[in-house]
Amino acid sequence: MDATDEPTTTAPRLGHYTISTDRSSLTFTSRHLFGLLPVRGTFAIGTGTVDVAEPLSESRVRVEIEAASFSTDNDRRDTDVRSARFLDTDRHPLITFTAERVDTTAVSGTLTACGISRPATLTVVHAEIGTASFTVRATARVDRTDFAVTAARGLAGRYLDLTLHVTCVLA
Repeated sequence: MDATDEPTTTAPRLGHYTISTDRSSLTFTSRHLFGLLPVRGTFAIGTGTVDVAEPLSESRVRVEIEAASFSTDNDRRDTDVRSARFLDTDRHPLITFTAERVDTTAVSGTLTACGISRPATLTVVHAEIGTASFTVRATARVDRTDFAVTAARGLAGRYLDLTLHVTCVLA
């Protein structure tokens, strides 16, 4: 979609792209203390690739997120979330997203966290297409209980609202 949130009709050039990790980010918002206080944080994007095909629906996406990179700028909370009570980053160091369906408004695929895979759809809210790169901002809502992250019910928010801002460079 473009800046006016109208669907974009232009697709990136066909080819294999790598995600520029230094120009990409994954941020989230959630709630804690019985839903009273907002929590904002980030995850680091480890690696990722996008294969743009014709038709666009045949394109493929794979992104790896470093689970231990979870950060809310609160050391105590971050350590707790990385522990076996929540993300168990020692046993599950990566969160992955693999897309099986791509179009100009959504990327649908499988999100795997804590060893559990579930369907997920990223809604494309903005796209900028260049000659050898493209940038996409997409959003999704994830229910942590779908991935057996159930500690601190009521105290920690159930949902994470994700915003993925990714710049992909033609390889």
